[in-house]
Amino acid sequence: MLTLSWILALFVSGAEVREINLPGCSHAEPQIWYRAISDEEFVLQCALPDRDATHIYNNSLLKQHKVKWFWRQKDEEPLKAIKESSNPALQGNALWFKPVRDSASGVYICMIWEKIPCLKIVLEVQTKKAAKCSGYDTNVLYLLAGSGNSITCPGTKCYSHIEKPDVKWYKDGHQIKHRKSRQSRKLKHNEIYLNPTYGKDAGIYVCDYTLYDNTTKWTMRTAVTVEVIAKTTIHPPNFLYPNGVVILEAELGKPLELECRVQFGFERVSSMRVTWKRNNKENINEKLNQETSVCPKGLRGHTLLHVAKLKEVTERDLRSNFTCFAENSVGNATAVIQLKRKQRVFLLYILCSAISTLFAFLLCTAFVYQHWIEIVLMYRSYLVHNETTGDGKEFDAFVSYAKLDSSESDSTLISEEKFALELLPDMLENKYGYKLCILERDVLPGGAYTDEVVTAIKQSRRAIIILSPAYVSGPSIFELQAAVNCALEDKKIKLVLIKFQAFQEPETLPPVVKKALRILPVITWKSSISAAPNKKFWKYMRYHMPVKTTKMLGNCSLKGFFQRLFSLVY
Repeated sequence: MLTLSWILALFVSGAEVREINLPGCSHAEPQIWYRAISDEEFVLQCALPDRDATHIYNNSLLKQHKVKWFWRQKDEEPLKAIKESSNPALQGNALWFKPVRDSASGVYICMIWEKIPCLKIVLEVQTKKAAKCSGYDTNVLYLLAGSGNSITCPGTKCYSHIEKPDVKWYKDGHQIKHRKSRQSRKLKHNEIYLNPTYGKDAGIYVCDYTLYDNTTKWTMRTAVTVEVIAKTTIHPPNFLYPNGVVILEAELGKPLELECRVQFGFERVSSMRVTWKRNNKENINEKLNQETSVCPKGLRGHTLLHVAKLKEVTERDLRSNFTCFAENSVGNATAVIQLKRKQRVFLLYILCSAISTLFAFLLCTAFVYQHWIEIVLMYRSYLVHNETTGDGKEFDAFVSYAKLDSSESDSTLISEEKFALELLPDMLENKYGYKLCILERDVLPGGAYTDEVVTAIKQSRRAIIILSPAYVSGPSIFELQAAVNCALEDKKIKLVLIKFQAFQEPETLPPVVKKALRILPVITWKSSISAAPNKKFWKYMRYHMPVKTTKMLGNCSLKGFFQRLFSLVY
């Protein structure tokens, strides 16, 4: 039977009200009785009676699609389905009467699929005279923000001969209760006291109380619409844009929109007006295409956007002053926009130029990253002055390596010694003009070894340390320690570490040596590929050597610098 009722309900469509029959529901007893005052706002929700309900309606569209409403004025009349209309209006699970008329009295039946199969509600609408209303308050209340105000239930002014219990208040469908978080709102003597009043207090307030007429329990329901207002402004309109005179670039033959944003102070009865004028005149023969949009109104007033649309900019427009005129009840204000001819910009040309510039920048970045060592060396060779002049040092670099002991015959040590005594001098001295200090070759024997090493390092601008397993575990490690100490004393001395062969740091190394191995730059020697003069190894060596005039071939001029730079590219 219930399924049949729903099929019949869904079948009804098109007209606002249509006759229908609901077997098994039409003869059910009413469950809720409401009284309302005619010509006032009223809401009727489809919800089973619940003393602990915290809300009386839900405006969700999802609920609206599930609720079906039916109505008849008298018992002998057939049921009529209530469809979409302006009064009553379907909103969520409720019917809104704006306002409710005497003719709305009758029996209402609502059904919610799988929740409420049949709910019968009796509504009786009475006039203020029939309800014996005395001093009935208005159903629209204006409260001043920031001040103390009270909201009285209009229905308590009716049925003065009947004692009334406590009133239940609802705001926007939700029950109002005393909350510690809102001490400024109190419920007292069936009234709501607000001190101070905030903008969020605006809304629709519904008040219910119970009254008994003979054996029938009625719920008396009335509603109050509360609007929170501010003090009426004492200022004329304020222009946000344009401010004063603004010059705007425009392109001939193109459409253009002139925007005017004006801020108006609060006025309960607004008398604002905004319009665009050409040369501060309103020409009835020429009407500018104008549109207005208003931002949400607040207690501080609201902002109005007024736009004049030009289909295409003409020479006349360029010679005109466009005045935005705004006024309210206090006064008026104006602002001006002047148009200036805008030169055509070739977007494609600009785009191509930007792409070309970006591509060239990326290409140069990649080139510098690939050849930065060569570029630095050429720059130093041609454009930087000799930094060794007048520093009082005799050698460009002191060479430290593991010394060959007569009891050792390891081929690695022989190769290391050959690198230090033959290959390194051949490249740095003979090819690039540096002067090296090799202890066995350049220091006369006879002095104390430690003193000779320290003296030689102090007379050198660099200390080249050739690292290997034999070096870090042998007596030559003293020379690295001495070089570190000298570099700490003399900032002109810098260390160049060459990793000739992989090694493991002994635990017995002095702390200052361990720190030097950890933080100083290291150049790795690869015996199979590093020996050739044009390899990266020798470029890194020259990079770490002092800047000085060397035995370089070519013209030592700016022209020679660029000739060598271009040779890197081609």
